[in-house]
Amino acid sequence: MRTYRAVNLNVLWFLIALNVVIFIITLAKPKEVIDFLGLNTAQLQAYPWTIITSMFVHDPGIWTHILFNMLCLYFLGSFLIRAAGEKSFLAVFFLGGLAGNLFVILYAYLIGFTIVGYGASGGVLALGGALAVMVPRVPVIVFPIPVPVSLWVAILIFFFILIILPMLFGGVISWQAHLGGLLLGLIAGLILKRRRRIYYF
Repeated sequence: MRTYRAVNLNVLWFLIALNVVIFIITLAKPKEVIDFLGLNTAQLQAYPWTIITSMFVHDPGIWTHILFNMLCLYFLGSFLIRAAGEKSFLAVFFLGGLAGNLFVILYAYLIGFTIVGYGASGGVLALGGALAVMVPRVPVIVFPIPVPVSLWVAILIFFFILIILPMLFGGVISWQAHLGGLLLGLIAGLILKRRRRIYYF
């Protein structure tokens, strides 16, 4: 038996709009915004709010950064809202972003270097991880693969591209935030699935 429910995506659209507005402001004043809202592990005690606000800041020099994150936030977020509800979506997104930033802070402490990070990727990966556990066989399109693949396969692809490759070869991609977000999402998916509060549509 299938259960259908009305879905309100206002919260999701608000989060996307907030990211876009902050991105536009960042284009005008990149240093000021990144210094005040971005996560800087050397200045965390002076700017503790950045462990959350950094989730809404994106690189003003790489427009694909916010484009990719917002597309994934919309599709994964709307999917999770339909599958488990608005409150679960918000919990997974924010806890995933927080977990990702905690991984960044821990890594910076272990290696003894300052890391400056920002982006919604930790929260977005958490949404994907949760859905991969809850509805692993749902078909999705991963560009440029021309045919649909199961969601759990798509998450494996992203795991390799966004975590394994940057971990091995370095670069500007924060694999620590991605790993923390994904792990939180997998755990959240297990909890939500055990509660059997998944809606089918």
